[in-house]
Amino acid sequence: MVSKLNTRYIQSLHLKKFRDIEGCFIAEGSKVVLELLQSTKLVCRHLYGLETWLNEKESFLRTFYSGPLEIVLPHELEKLSALKTPNELLAVFSKAVVQPVQPSGKITLVLDEIQDPGNMGTIIRNADWFGIEHIVCSRHCADIYNPKVVQSTMGSIGRVNVFYTDLDVWIQLNNSIKKYAAALNGTELNKVKNIKEGLLMIGNESKGINRKLLEMADEKITIPRKGHAESLNAAVATGIILSHLIK
Repeated sequence: MVSKLNTRYIQSLHLKKFRDIEGCFIAEGSKVVLELLQSTKLVCRHLYGLETWLNEKESFLRTFYSGPLEIVLPHELEKLSALKTPNELLAVFSKAVVQPVQPSGKITLVLDEIQDPGNMGTIIRNADWFGIEHIVCSRHCADIYNPKVVQSTMGSIGRVNVFYTDLDVWIQLNNSIKKYAAALNGTELNKVKNIKEGLLMIGNESKGINRKLLEMADEKITIPRKGHAESLNAAVATGIILSHLIK
C-alpha cells in the first residue's frame, strides 16, 4: 500500500509550484520512464509500478536503478497518476541541472511563449530527433516538467537541455549568431540554404513571435502555404523548418 503521505507528495508534483519547491517531477508509462532511467541528466528517486510489470522488468530496471521497486495496485496508481488512463509505471525524478547554452557553431531553438504543453513536448522531441542540443525559452513558456509535456517528449526531455530566461537580453548577448524567425511573411523556406549555426525563433501558437524579438531577427522565414489554413501548429512548423535547414 502507498502511504497517504507519499500519495499526497506525488499528487503535489502535478503542480508547478510544488515541482519547483521539491526540484522533482513525475513521469509515467513504461516507454517514457525507461527512456529517462537511461538518461545521464536525471536521477530517479522513486519507482512505482504494477507487480506483474515490475517482476517482468526487474533485471532491466536494476541496470539503471538501485532503489526500491514499490508495488502499487491499479486503484492506487490511478490516484497517483496525472493521466486520464494510468499506465503500468510511475516514477519520480529529480530535475536536470540546467547547462549554460553556448550557441556558437550549432543551431539553437528559441521559443517565445509556447504555452501548450503538447506543443512544448513535441518541440523537444523534434529537437532530439534533429540533434538539437539546446532550447532557450521565454519565461512564459510551458513548464517542461508539466506531466503533459513530459509525456509528449517520449523521453527526449532526458537528452535536450532546456533553459528559461529573458529572451531579449539573451539574444542581445549572443548577437553575433544569425537569428532566423519563423513568420507568415518572410523568405520562403525552400529558398533558405542549409545552416550549421543559428538561432531559430518560434513564436506563440496564436500570436507568433512578439514584435521586439521579431525586430531582432536577421532573416524571417516562411513555410509556403498551398491551401487555406490560417497557420501551422507551432510544433509541426518547427519540425518542417528543422527538416529543411539541417542536412
